[in-house]
Amino acid sequence: MQKTKKKSEFAKLPAGDKVLMVICYTILGLFLVAIILPVIYIILASFVDPVTLQNSGLTFDFSKWTATAYERVLSNKQIWVGFKNALIYSILFTIISVIVTLLAAYPMSRADFKGKGFFNTIFVITMFFGGGLIPTYLLISNLGMLDTIWAILLPGAFSVWNMIIARTYYMGIPKDLQEAAEIDGATEMIYFFKILLPVCTPIIATIAMWQFVGMWNSYFDAMIYLNSASKQPLQLVLRAILIQSQPQAGMVSDMQSTAARAQLAELLKYATIIISSLPLMIMYPFFQKYFDNGIMAGAVKG
Repeated sequence: MQKTKKKSEFAKLPAGDKVLMVICYTILGLFLVAIILPVIYIILASFVDPVTLQNSGLTFDFSKWTATAYERVLSNKQIWVGFKNALIYSILFTIISVIVTLLAAYPMSRADFKGKGFFNTIFVITMFFGGGLIPTYLLISNLGMLDTIWAILLPGAFSVWNMIIARTYYMGIPKDLQEAAEIDGATEMIYFFKILLPVCTPIIATIAMWQFVGMWNSYFDAMIYLNSASKQPLQLVLRAILIQSQPQAGMVSDMQSTAARAQLAELLKYATIIISSLPLMIMYPFFQKYFDNGIMAGAVKG
């Protein structure tokens, strides 16, 4: 007997759903192309000789490729100082932010928490209204945190949005878990740290990734509050190269002509973009398995 082929899930859909799926996948494909093509261009352009890149554009003639941009970027001291600072700031900011967010979300998830509505209103107000740059700067100055690491780490450590996501995740955990812990004599501290947090790995990983990426890409607070070059994160160094077209001293100082310096400076932009993106590219695959679970579980309940 001839075996009947099983229909795919797509084939089982109604005609209207098939059309919708085709449209959605087409749009997603266009978005993917719009993201991938610039990345590919930047990667290739970072290796092409600057003269060839300026005159002829991209080429696959490997004799005209060079690693000069990466050599100059990696040999620059300020790049490494900025990279180290950015890594330290991002890691510490992520740790502080996750701890504060999880601790704040727990009482907000409890139905027996008195004053829950009041605090929830206060939190939501801060999502839409802020003091502004000048009052915030004066506050940071009066607290003695100007030109210190705390001016970068503390002001934005608590995110109301992340707290809401974590609170919703807590509310999705069966109450039987806490009741069983109370029967066994577990206190609130034991329940939170030894029972609740281990089952919250997806949301913890999701919030950690959000905060790490946010701090890694941030430069505005550092530009406002930090004065010492030794404390500047990588983003400020990249800003000088990418936006202000001011490569660090030593990167182009040996170039004789202004045109050669401009060509090399253009090439340095591509190399610095790739180097600054590497930590995020390396980190994301390790968090991907938690990301979908954390987002969906934190978005089901309101």
